[in-house]
Amino acid sequence: MKYVSHIAAGLLGLLFLIFGLNFFLNFIPMPPGPPEGSPPALFMAALYPTGYLAFVKLFEIAGGLLVAVPRTRSIGLLLLGPVIINILAFHVFLTKGGGLLDPPVILITVLSLFTLWTERNRFLGLIK
Repeated sequence: MKYVSHIAAGLLGLLFLIFGLNFFLNFIPMPPGPPEGSPPALFMAALYPTGYLAFVKLFEIAGGLLVAVPRTRSIGLLLLGPVIINILAFHVFLTKGGGLLDPPVILITVLSLFTLWTERNRFLGLIK
């Protein structure tokens, strides 16, 4: 189980590292955006010009690197947690469930929940 946890965390870190770097380097072609005037388009139109999305992408890169290293995995999960929640909230509230079943969203959700479960002992102190 220890190796499965390391592999899952490594994949999670790699996903966030790749998608975070893609924002700055554009090495993966982006699909066409949502229709103009739709809630997702308006939301993204607010994030891009303000620089907020660049700030989030820096957290994705840092969190991805930290999650991939076993010693810093908990800090990485703390950085990525709000990002993952916002990804899910975007798909639930703005796209009305569209995109929730896209492979990257499912993979990120499953890997993060599994990694959080395997690291739960480190977070129990926050609950008590």
